[in-house]
Amino acid sequence: MPDIQEMMISTEVGLIYGILAIGIYLTFRTINFPDLTCDGSFVLGAAVSSSMIKAGCDPYNALMLAIVAGGLAGFFTGVLNVWLKIEDLLSGIIVAFMLYSVNLRIMGESPNISFANELTIFGNGHALLKISAIVFVTVTLLVYVLNTDFGLGLRSIGQNKQFASTCGINVKAMTITGLVISNTMIGMCGAIFSQYQGLCDISHGVGCLVTGLASVIIGDKIIGLRNVSWAIVACVVGSVLYRIFITLAIHCDLFALKTQDLNFITGIMMIAVMTAGRRNASTE
Repeated sequence: MPDIQEMMISTEVGLIYGILAIGIYLTFRTINFPDLTCDGSFVLGAAVSSSMIKAGCDPYNALMLAIVAGGLAGFFTGVLNVWLKIEDLLSGIIVAFMLYSVNLRIMGESPNISFANELTIFGNGHALLKISAIVFVTVTLLVYVLNTDFGLGLRSIGQNKQFASTCGINVKAMTITGLVISNTMIGMCGAIFSQYQGLCDISHGVGCLVTGLASVIIGDKIIGLRNVSWAIVACVVGSVLYRIFITLAIHCDLFALKTQDLNFITGIMMIAVMTAGRRNASTE
């Protein structure tokens, strides 16, 4: 069984990836846009933050630049879809594909950057407290925004674009805005995670979509998405539980699983949660 320290690390990482889960929720559930930019924008945020810190930049300024970079990635995806009429799935794939080269350029053509000895936002310790504070502020601000008139307009395009357009909502502008907000959060998650680890690797974006969706699904089945406020909280709770489940599974001697079995465990977990949810619905 994992010790307290390992469970603490799982909770911290789960909270960080909760921001990623919220970003995935905003595109897939809120504006009904299957955005695949996340694998690239996650590493983009990490690459910008890591490169700036390595160059001696203040870690908080580096974090802000990473947030802006993530938003630009989402903006470009929106431009491809809305203005150039490229399909939503394909537009995200194209941007994520292009970002691989961009990220390598930002990282000085190196596949990874290590800055363990540099000052980060976690330099003074209290990582769990700082991460919790960042997540709390993020969730609070987002819940507030989504409950304003602007947020209602944003959510309406995910329900019925034609009706939203009839009501005078600029669907194109809202789609781009939703993508910008989503990838802003994903870029921020990448930056925080890289500073937490003291490392940025070009492969860290692999599987971000599945991880985010798994967190959203787990949160949905456990808490439910009764309203937007609960939905945002459920994303964070689902992400933490996902990391804890993974840690418990890896340390369970019964299954003899190892770290390299992470993707397999994730797939089994998603199948189990989704199957259980459908059975409960059919029973009712």
